[in-house]
Amino acid sequence: MAELRDGDKPLRKIALSFKELAAAADSQTADVEVAPFSHACSLVSPLFGCLGIAFKFAEMDYVAKVHDLANASKSMMTLQGLLDHDMEMNCVRKAGSHSRNLLRVKRGLDMVRVLFEQILVSEGNSLRDPASKAYAQVFAPHHGWAIRKAVAAGMYALPTKAQLLKKLNEDENSAKTHMQDYVVASEPVILYINKLFLSRELGIDW
Repeated sequence: MAELRDGDKPLRKIALSFKELAAAADSQTADVEVAPFSHACSLVSPLFGCLGIAFKFAEMDYVAKVHDLANASKSMMTLQGLLDHDMEMNCVRKAGSHSRNLLRVKRGLDMVRVLFEQILVSEGNSLRDPASKAYAQVFAPHHGWAIRKAVAAGMYALPTKAQLLKKLNEDENSAKTHMQDYVVASEPVILYINKLFLSRELGIDW
């Protein structure tokens, strides 16, 4: 799931998939379905791999949880139904529950959104500042000291912006377009998931 093949253009695929999800999330009538959501999330997986050792923990965790949601899509149609099912089973906060995995995947999407925002406004070729800010904003509040320390050390092994774009088979202009598209499209999807949890009084900070 997290492998890139020669010629793949994951940024383009991600942007297109999240535009479709955003349309569903913004709709007053439609629910976001688990299958297209998990597929769009799987397209994001290679990005974590491209960031190297600093985000290895995030890649492994994210890929496993997206895989769980993909399996859940065989028996559950919508994200709303998935949450309601876990509430009925009284297992929302249990390790391995679909709801818990959805919350973790949402954080991965949010981390990439902030990373892209920071890359778009940053000067130079270093990813350390954008990646550090994205990690600090999204993941760090939920991680213990040992993981935060390991991530901080891994920041020194991040690829440069040019190396990242080469891995993603994009030039700077095309990458900026697709990153901006993802930033815009992912926001309503992330807000939609937050609302699913908050409207059921489940909270999102756990």
